[in-house]
Amino acid sequence: MSATADGQGPSDDLHPLVRAAEAALMRALVDPDQALRAGRLITEAARRGHCPEAEVMGLRTMALASRELGDLEKAELHLREALAVRGAPAARTAQVRLSLVTVRTERGHPLQALRVAALAWAYLCPLDRAKLDTQRAVALAHLGRHQEAIASCDRALLALVTAPGSIDDRRFLAGGLLNRGLIHAYRGDWDAAMRDLTACLQISQYAGLWHLARLAAANLPFLAVRRGDVAGAFRHYRDAEETLFGFPERLAAMRADFAGALLAAQMPGEAGTMLRMAVPDLEASAAHVALAEARLKLAQVELLTGDPHRARQVAEQAAAELAAQDRTSWLPLAREVVLRSRLALEPVTPELVAELIACADELEDGFTHAAGAAALRLAAAEAALAVDDHPTASAQLARLTRHAERRERWMPAGTRLTSLASEPQARQLAQASQIPVPVRQHALALQAALQEDVTGAFRAVRDGLAEVSGQVEAFEDPSLRAHAARAGERLAAYGLELAVRDGCPKQVFEWAERWRAVAAPAHACALVDPDRIRAELGRGALIEYVADKDTLLAVLLSEDRVLLRRLGSLRQVMDAIVRLRYALRRLSRRHDVEAAAAELERLVLRPMAAELSDRPLVVVPVGALHTVPWGALPSLRERPVSVAAGAAAWLRARTARGSRPGGRPQVVAAAGPSLSHAQAEVAHVLACHPGGRQVPGRVGPVLEALATADILHLAAHGTFHARSPLVSGITLEDGQLMAYDLLDVSRSAGLVVLSACNAGMSRAPVEGAPLGLPGTFLAKGAACVVAGMVPVGDEMARAVMSTFHELLAAGQPPDAALACAAAKTDEPGFVCFGAGNEPYC
Repeated sequence: MSATADGQGPSDDLHPLVRAAEAALMRALVDPDQALRAGRLITEAARRGHCPEAEVMGLRTMALASRELGDLEKAELHLREALAVRGAPAARTAQVRLSLVTVRTERGHPLQALRVAALAWAYLCPLDRAKLDTQRAVALAHLGRHQEAIASCDRALLALVTAPGSIDDRRFLAGGLLNRGLIHAYRGDWDAAMRDLTACLQISQYAGLWHLARLAAANLPFLAVRRGDVAGAFRHYRDAEETLFGFPERLAAMRADFAGALLAAQMPGEAGTMLRMAVPDLEASAAHVALAEARLKLAQVELLTGDPHRARQVAEQAAAELAAQDRTSWLPLAREVVLRSRLALEPVTPELVAELIACADELEDGFTHAAGAAALRLAAAEAALAVDDHPTASAQLARLTRHAERRERWMPAGTRLTSLASEPQARQLAQASQIPVPVRQHALALQAALQEDVTGAFRAVRDGLAEVSGQVEAFEDPSLRAHAARAGERLAAYGLELAVRDGCPKQVFEWAERWRAVAAPAHACALVDPDRIRAELGRGALIEYVADKDTLLAVLLSEDRVLLRRLGSLRQVMDAIVRLRYALRRLSRRHDVEAAAAELERLVLRPMAAELSDRPLVVVPVGALHTVPWGALPSLRERPVSVAAGAAAWLRARTARGSRPGGRPQVVAAAGPSLSHAQAEVAHVLACHPGGRQVPGRVGPVLEALATADILHLAAHGTFHARSPLVSGITLEDGQLMAYDLLDVSRSAGLVVLSACNAGMSRAPVEGAPLGLPGTFLAKGAACVVAGMVPVGDEMARAVMSTFHELLAAGQPPDAALACAAAKTDEPGFVCFGAGNEPYC
């Protein structure tokens, strides 16, 4: 996070050069270019006139200006020069050291910064000591000494709030509030953080300290994500990006902080995008402290997004940088990434198990990482089981379940009575209470499974998910709910693993749905009985795909039966999907597309061909199957197919579309820029639906139309970001309509048609959550979304969509209309998401 600049001295009526230097110092924050020039002139004049006090102040002005311009190396050079000036007053030299505290901290030496602060302390007046305290707090925070950092800020603010009220006093008052707010944020006290940042913003704006106001505003994206307001966070980010243009180091620090919050909110793709922009600028500005933290976050992102090789490299680099900065409390975090990467890359060995346990112990000793320590200890127990070391596994599991065995009820922080236990006992109990529910229950389930108690294992998983669900429901904000729910994803996955091992089709279906409800909370619904789904399907069928380690399975529900099929290698299926998408994207010869489609069909449908017959189909994909253009498979051509996030989500979508009194749906269409046939396509769509209207192809009118339309049609370019699904979007005249823009809408049209390349693509970061535009529209209440899965030519898109709307207007449901339109135009690149089997006209 961004901290304030350091202090300046009192305004004494001395030498004219000293007065000029004081004025220049004041300019360093608001106009660093001008202050840099003024500082240079003052320094030269002071040297000629033998005025060491002005020379020191001139050099300090240049240092502060250089820092504001992002050149920390030059800033330190000027400060070192100032310290070497002979004959300067001790107070002025101490002020130089005050400035050096900030620069040494930002350059990766917070411990040295504290030593510099100690040297300055004795020669500063009480008010300057308060200003020094605001800077010491930043160094302490980077060393993980948050309690001391808060105390330092408290002490400083107490003095600054009663200061005379000069512009410099107000600057440090606002800066101290900013620093304390950021430390509160590090500690997870969001309300206190917001109070301090808001106060900082008000004081800065009142005093005309626009740079500080920008810094406070730059931290709002971080805070908004941590408070669960993802859509608001992206808005704050766009605003801050504009205001920080020209300050690359500040902008990079803001992006890195925002990335940390996105990472904590389980959005590693979006976090990675921010970090890849931030790291080069942090390197260029030599902001070593922020750089090491950004690199550590990037390593975590690489691991979460499936690149353990890269994760290990980046984590090792971050560890070396953190060690060089004496930041020992951060090292276990980097070591954890390295060890988890090795778990993904290497066979498990007893030595690796021992290293995992040692790292979990280190994280636990850090106290603030108790939850991460518990998760790593669980991984260590699983690794021990992989090498048949049951005693070690049991010992680790016992440490995670001691709290549960004593049957102590979990209580929220702040509601416990004062403990009469000794300090070590109290610390042990506090750590036990910080073991996340999913980790504790997962450990209990593993213990039960080790004793061949399958019923007990299922019970532990069910109890854990129920407790997670209770915590989830306590949050009003959907993003916070999503974050809390995803914590239980691994627990739910273990329940699914147990069900697959048992082999009962209905039980596998039940646990697949439970897992999806946790992995994709935006689409979560109450569990449904498979017999209810079969009744709703009529003569149709539903296939729910399940990944069991390296194997793909399918549960098929139809009016006749529920059956489970083990389909084969997941890797083989993924390779076949890549070949099919490649053939479609490259507009390869028809023979190549046919061959790739037939191969994929052989793997994922043929084992159920007899039961499927020619039934309309609902597909619930998993992992890479989210990217399949299902209409390209030979047996699915001309067959109505809908793709859903889960069976329960499909059922909810079926009931989402309310019928409009009077029958005729309200149709709204818009065309994006730079497409030759978009306007003609929109005109044809509106001709198919009398009473329909066109709105301007801009973000505002399109979002407004969602509130009233029954059918929304967008003909525009689409972009899909595999690493950052929420920044996928549709190109409109005034910019991109991003997926995150939809998070704030209160309603969606029942049917959304995205006539755009790749607009239907999604990525499943936890192998089950469909994200991207279709998933976002469905989560906001759409019953059905039709969107492109591959690049489609402008003219071909118009042909498909024209036929689709003609059939829709004639009373066909979207899935059947799309299947027919695709067959007539020989374009299988569009997919129907949600529940597409109900007519709209």
